[in-house]
Amino acid sequence: MSAISRAALFLLACLALIPLDAAAWDRGRVERFASLPEGSPNPEGITTDRNGDVYVPGFAPTALSGPGKLFVFDEDGELLRSLNVTGSSPALLGLAFHPTNRLANGRRQLLVIDFGAGNVLSVDPMTGAATVFAEIKGGGLNALTFDAKGNVYISDSFRGVIWRTKPAGGDAVAWKSDPLLRTDGFPPFGANGVDFNHDESALFVANTGNDTVVRIAKVGDSAGDATVFTNSINGADGLFVDRDDNVWVCANQSDEIVVTDKTGKVVAKLGDFDGVRDGSPVGLLFPASLVRRGEWIYITNLSLDLRPIAGQQSVDSQWAARVKTHTISRIRFRIPE
Repeated sequence: MSAISRAALFLLACLALIPLDAAAWDRGRVERFASLPEGSPNPEGITTDRNGDVYVPGFAPTALSGPGKLFVFDEDGELLRSLNVTGSSPALLGLAFHPTNRLANGRRQLLVIDFGAGNVLSVDPMTGAATVFAEIKGGGLNALTFDAKGNVYISDSFRGVIWRTKPAGGDAVAWKSDPLLRTDGFPPFGANGVDFNHDESALFVANTGNDTVVRIAKVGDSAGDATVFTNSINGADGLFVDRDDNVWVCANQSDEIVVTDKTGKVVAKLGDFDGVRDGSPVGLLFPASLVRRGEWIYITNLSLDLRPIAGQQSVDSQWAARVKTHTISRIRFRIPE
């Protein structure tokens, strides 16, 4: 037998040892859903309404003054309107429609976190007119979610607190404070994306700087123990929990979506970064937030150069500095078999 034949047989034998489960690491196709107008701030939070329109606020933490921007796209990725959020800072983050509340004009109430001002705002999704829903000064408000009663839960990245308000807003109380929700890591954000599992027995919280997802038990309306649900998600950012209790997490420092099952075991890694072309990211670049609608997952490419904010660079910083037009991506809602 020739040396070439022996080498070929050895290669085939090695391939035969690779478990079939390796086929599950199908990154899928990342599509560009929409582009923000040139010169727009970095897109961070994301949500959708019942018509399928997609809402994205701008995050410009180094801008000197507001108002913040809110962009609305139709289900085909066409820009419907660009709104100024009245009275806001230019640094807007998480947002979501309240499940039951409506404004005086009958429109659904859109809650938007004003990171720069330390507020949660009640925003008219058609005009951008805003009032203060809850004021929580002195921290780093980041993301929000709701329980079945309409109570609002808000993550505070700097103080390591989950705040809660009643459905109508007003005074916020510290629902859970824990060292697992704080960080000394990089990027310098602790508690971030938040969502409940399907039976509301636990709140899941991404800790960006610690690369963890934290599980907080929920007993009635009270918070139970906080434990680390899973580790090593590089820059765990926005997240949501699906009906099967799989946890979908933006890994903003590895430019991918990590999906774990309800035990914390990774079952899929989706998407990737493929460079910057014509001033826009191709694929995922610093994915920050995600939302599911139908068969699609919509993802904001924050494309944030951390050097002016954190004083040091990440692996994506030099790429992010090349981005001139920010984008929203989408991938299929599927876990490869």
